[in-house]
Amino acid sequence: MYRFLFSSKWLGYLLLAAIFAAGCVGLGRWQMDRRAETLAEINRVVSNYSADPVPFASVRDQFSRLNPEREWTQVELKGSYDADGQRIVRNRPLNGQPGYEVVVPFKLESGETVVVDRGWLPIGNNTPGRPDSVPAPPRGPVTVVARLKPAEPELQRGAPDGQLASIDLAAYSAQLGYPLLTGAYGQLASESPAVQDMPFPFPKPSTDEGTHLSYSLQWFAFGVLMFVGFGYAARQQARNAAIDAEDAEADAAGGVFLHSSGPAVRRRPAPRKRKNATAEEEEDAILDAQGF
Repeated sequence: MYRFLFSSKWLGYLLLAAIFAAGCVGLGRWQMDRRAETLAEINRVVSNYSADPVPFASVRDQFSRLNPEREWTQVELKGSYDADGQRIVRNRPLNGQPGYEVVVPFKLESGETVVVDRGWLPIGNNTPGRPDSVPAPPRGPVTVVARLKPAEPELQRGAPDGQLASIDLAAYSAQLGYPLLTGAYGQLASESPAVQDMPFPFPKPSTDEGTHLSYSLQWFAFGVLMFVGFGYAARQQARNAAIDAEDAEADAAGGVFLHSSGPAVRRRPAPRKRKNATAEEEEDAILDAQGF
């Protein structure tokens, strides 16, 4: 009954179904990988974001090469800002609004220098391509608590004087003319003494895992439904072939049938002539057999 499945036509259908299903599985696994990355980020935020600050000396190596598991760790830094080295970073949207971030070199008591991102500024109304004003950092000795963030890659685009295209610490160090620790920077959590005029603080990262799980399940379901559809089509083909076979058998047996959208409808066979029947009775029997 299902021998037609080995025809080139149906093998082609099966191949298309398999390719479609494989694509769905690939997209589903991609969504699962994205979910795993999101869950790992959420775990880092939950573990590190609000934990007690650790001294710089205990995580000094993280500023040279940041372990992803230590991202968002709060670090206590003591030293002073280099206000002359302050820069703004372009194209930094926050909550859907375009703006900038303010980065400043921070010279530690140990003699090393790290970068602190002090916050966010909206685009300005006075001068295109610049914020209206950039708050200055506090002067003199400062104690800063900052959260570790990895350095960003270089972007192949320029920036006006006093601005950076990204937080590429190596390029920033080249601008300043003195060395920075280039593996990570600190996103400001607090500073003491505080100043009144500050950039906008960064919001806490979201801990919502999003819709990756539901999307992955949808893609897997689409892959399964493709084979379900193929099986349904094969069953309908087999059923139609069975009906055609029954019709052929009936035709071979001398029956006359009519095709319709439903099952085959056969005419009643012509009645045999009865012995000693009158001509009128025979004519009535023929008309009755034909449905009149």
